[in-house]
Amino acid sequence: MQSVLPEIFSQTADIPRKVPLFLAPMEEITNYACRNISRKFGADVVYSEFINSDALIRNCKKAYSKLIFYAHERPFGIQIYGQDLHSMTEAAKIAASYNPDLIDINAGCWVKKISHRGAGAGLLRNIQHFQEIVSSICRSVSVPVTVKTRLGWDENNINIIEVSKILQDCGVQAITVHCRTRSQKMAGTPQWQWIEKIKSAGIFVPIIINGGILSIQDAKNVIRNTPADGLMIARGAIGNPWLFQEIKCFLSNLPFSTISLSEKAACALEHFILHIQNISETKAVYSFRKFLSSYISGFPNVSVHRTELMQLKTKSEIIHLLTALIERK
Repeated sequence: MQSVLPEIFSQTADIPRKVPLFLAPMEEITNYACRNISRKFGADVVYSEFINSDALIRNCKKAYSKLIFYAHERPFGIQIYGQDLHSMTEAAKIAASYNPDLIDINAGCWVKKISHRGAGAGLLRNIQHFQEIVSSICRSVSVPVTVKTRLGWDENNINIIEVSKILQDCGVQAITVHCRTRSQKMAGTPQWQWIEKIKSAGIFVPIIINGGILSIQDAKNVIRNTPADGLMIARGAIGNPWLFQEIKCFLSNLPFSTISLSEKAACALEHFILHIQNISETKAVYSFRKFLSSYISGFPNVSVHRTELMQLKTKSEIIHLLTALIERK
């Protein structure tokens, strides 16, 4: 399969500096609705939720459901995680059979039940084994392979430059670096300065920066102060998909119109309608709460709305709440 990555990162005359925007793969977040709302507002590449390689080779129905995507979602990446060489390789083959634009290897998840058994960021504790997994996958699939990783396991074991060189030699076509260590989890100041160090170490594959990009000011800081080839947005996009649009306007030197509260509510309603198309009403209502809580941030009496939100149990109740917020002047 021909890689779309060169096209994604290629410079164009109409944008002074092209910096493609990626919606990070997130468990229970980057489902069909989230991906499509993010694409509408400017995300260039979207991903599946991360998928357990062991579950795939055991033919787990839920794992297989995460592989499904549609043509209008391209460029689309499938992310897998695991620690076993055979499972990861076979899972990559299964993922490749769905013809995504790329397969991403998760080497950044900090969650203890994953990282402490050697998967996710746990791969950073055994570089030789990490290398074997990535090499095996790159040899076994024709789909472009990328890796999302962290600076290292902890502050005393930052090995991102060594890891980047190994990944490049394995044949990966891009590396996403969450600029925190595993021990930092999602807290602490991201060390964005490491992107310059990685690029200066002779790494020529695109480096995508991730971690702590929660606002337009964060995005401006990394664009102005790092040589990152792309930006990957995670939590900053939850209930705030127009962050992608705001960054695109900045890159193109175009004005960005502030999103009104009514427009936020309308976007939330559109998101919910997409969300409920693919899953049961009960699950949709429960799982949408995390998005809705973010969407209504900034509304008057937001704490009251959040309390009300936690009591909503039906599709009609959510639609009623959002419709009332849309119509509120």
